Amino acid sequence: MRTLHLEKKGLRGLAIAESFTQNSKKSILAGIVMRRDFVIDGFVLGKATLEGNDATDEIMRMFNKLARPDISYLLVSGVVISMYNIVNLKKISDSLGIPVIGVTYQDSTGIEEAIKHHFPDSYKSKLKDYKELKEREKITLDTSYDVYVRREGCSLSDVKHLLNELTLQGSFPEPLRVAQLLARTILEET
Repeated sequence: MRTLHLEKKGLRGLAIAESFTQNSKKSILAGIVMRRDFVIDGFVLGKATLEGNDATDEIMRMFNKLARPDISYLLVSGVVISMYNIVNLKKISDSLGIPVIGVTYQDSTGIEEAIKHHFPDSYKSKLKDYKELKEREKITLDTSYDVYVRREGCSLSDVKHLLNELTLQGSFPEPLRVAQLLARTILEET
């Protein structure tokens, strides 16, 4: 398992965000490889099925498609994406051998009832996947905004340090903000 080498100037991470419409069958996943000095160093695209179970495998496929051994960590905007497509951070971290951090921006009491409502005949497996996620941890950034993280393969203090370095304003770390813009632009063009 690689650790977060926060002392490295050229530290690179892969940030993945999504965009979709209610009419979409798949969401667009956009990945940005960005150095800690905000230099963009690569892109990768993918798709995840709305209400599906393929987000975890698609994120690993995107990482592997890059074939970049210099990527030291993975950031994901959200852990339950594409209308209840649950991202298994532990599986990704164990498989890729790097720290994985899921970032969300609002406090929540959970989505168990929403899962039961949207999947009345098949909610048990979704609930099982959701309950296997670690609890979210609140971080107050230097910008005075709060974010909520789930993490695998790294300490909370390292995550806070990294997110503070990557967040220029507000609550969105720059790599995730750029990945979100790219995903939205691609969705609008298709």
